[in-house]
Amino acid sequence: MPELLTTEETAAYLRLSERKLYELVAAGAVPCSKVTGRWLFPKAALDRWVASGLPDGLKSLEESAPAIVGGSTDPLLEWALRESGSGLASLPEGSEAGLRRLARREIMVAAIHLHALEAADPSTANIDAVAHAPGLHDAVVIGFARREQGLLVAPGNPHGIEDLPQVASRKLRVAQRQEGAGAQLLLRLLLAEAKLTTRDIKPVHPVCATGTDLAQAIRAGHADCGIATRAAAQAAGLDFVPLVWENFDLVLRQRDYFLPGPSALFGFFRSDRFRQRAGELGGYDLTVCGAIRLVA
Repeated sequence: MPELLTTEETAAYLRLSERKLYELVAAGAVPCSKVTGRWLFPKAALDRWVASGLPDGLKSLEESAPAIVGGSTDPLLEWALRESGSGLASLPEGSEAGLRRLARREIMVAAIHLHALEAADPSTANIDAVAHAPGLHDAVVIGFARREQGLLVAPGNPHGIEDLPQVASRKLRVAQRQEGAGAQLLLRLLLAEAKLTTRDIKPVHPVCATGTDLAQAIRAGHADCGIATRAAAQAAGLDFVPLVWENFDLVLRQRDYFLPGPSALFGFFRSDRFRQRAGELGGYDLTVCGAIRLVA
């Protein structure tokens, strides 16, 4: 189906009579524009309009979401937000919380790295979640990087930690993230693969809001280990026990993709400075950076 629909096509698409459609056009209640005497209707805008409810949701859809990147946090992404001049702020709350805020249009971009116990293909967990998320029928998923995740441990790895089963058997103190955070989802997945649960490990309270907070808990001696990225370990001067590589993606609505903030950020991803910084931080594979992984 074309992106711009005629009156006849729109009426069929919305399952309305053409007369009813003209009434909506006359009332200014449906997204459309007149070109050379003909009414044309952008399909993407129609989809958003239908999803928001008739007819009062149209005005709110014309307003951009706040210029905020929510969801998960990442050292390279935080640096890029500052250095790109995007003007995008950061609200790190965890991947699942980011998707919920994006669906409610409380943020412009959600950063996610999801892990599901029932996933047939772990590499598509982010895409599957967005494709089935309520209210994100018009989303686009942009690859940011593949990241190395593992156990952060004190310098010199004094406990000789090698894996999670060892952590559980020795009752070592584990710093954890909040529910819905990608690192916490990964912890549950890796424990399940080892036939363990969170009840088999010794948690540290309170939970850590970010990977940086988790690293600080270990650095201060409040915890023996915790799951975060290699970049977080390196920034905090901690040792790192590698476990997995994961996809870290950005999600936003199609209509917001070309706005100045996201455009500046995505353009910065192509710069030599960005790639140099990724190499300095460590634990990043930028092969997927900037690639469109899903158009909902």
